[in-house]
Amino acid sequence: MERLKEKYIKVALPKMMEKFGYTSQMAAPKIRKVIINTGYGRIISGKGTDEQRKYADFIVEELTAITGQRAVKTLAKKSIASFKVREGMPVGAMVTLRGNRMYDFLDKLIHVVLPRTRDFKGIDPNSVDQSGNLTVAIKEYIAFPEVLPERAKNIFGLEITVVSDAKNKEKGLELFKLLGFPIRQ
Repeated sequence: MERLKEKYIKVALPKMMEKFGYTSQMAAPKIRKVIINTGYGRIISGKGTDEQRKYADFIVEELTAITGQRAVKTLAKKSIASFKVREGMPVGAMVTLRGNRMYDFLDKLIHVVLPRTRDFKGIDPNSVDQSGNLTVAIKEYIAFPEVLPERAKNIFGLEITVVSDAKNKEKGLELFKLLGFPIRQ
């Protein structure tokens, strides 16, 4: 069993039930999924279709290596001439993790990646929205141990959204603190 899942069952769940007065374990908030997202539309606009395809494939490969699950290209919904973007053109990549892969990724994020991130002082409590979901941005994806910095052509950023079924910000923030997310005071 994974470390983070064990921590949720043994530590976070009993404390959440005590603090918020849940009568059932099923009523306590849990993490549902993790979405890792990146956009590269700005970088590939103005380049030839062959260069665009190469860069898009490179990002999909890197995101797949980081998450352990195949990344999906996201396509532009509308054409925007000033950004040189056409409808249906790939402008980003994303991965949705659930289950054991999700817990493994979060464990790696908390204990390896965030401490390796340059100038990291903790996650801002305002990163948790009113629905109890946490969104963290990482400016340089080379903080992940799977990435070889020598091989990285262009450094891109990632947006990581941790979706919980907490009903409000207070419960979501408490869940993330109990799971060991480095949230600033």
